[in-house]
Amino acid sequence: MSGWERSSTARVMPPARARKLAKVPFVELADGRLQGVVSSGSDIGRVYVSSVAAGSYAFACSTNNNRPCGGARGSYCNHIRALIDEAVLQYGGRRVARYLKVETADDEPNAVGLFSDMVTARPSQEDAAAAATVFSRFLRHLAYLEFAPATGPLPEMHWFPPTRAVA
Repeated sequence: MSGWERSSTARVMPPARARKLAKVPFVELADGRLQGVVSSGSDIGRVYVSSVAAGSYAFACSTNNNRPCGGARGSYCNHIRALIDEAVLQYGGRRVARYLKVETADDEPNAVGLFSDMVTARPSQEDAAAAATVFSRFLRHLAYLEFAPATGPLPEMHWFPPTRAVA
């Protein structure tokens, strides 16, 4: 076993470029989707949970109360555009394109290029069932912001195996 397999921590990759968290506070490449939370432009108390599936580019966008996004009727809404923009800033265009399985001729695709390549595939709207899971992950990340910086163990992570091998 290598060192990271015996550790209770995961490697954190630094962002490709700095990004502002006000519009898209949470973005991840997980569960076969680009998914995240996007702030509403009109209501400070509302957020949208948006996702794009890898390969098919099927998309979903709904509020945190599971109400469908009014702009995502048959095509990508502005929330999904913002999600793609921020994913490219966070992970880099090449990594996002590879994860979503976007065929692109660019060495380092930008968000506009990725978006146009995905739109030409004529994606379908998918069920927003994953929204609850994505929003739950976002809330868990927010909870960690309330902890003071410390190097000691976190009580809710007690189930992780010890960092050294037990003989």
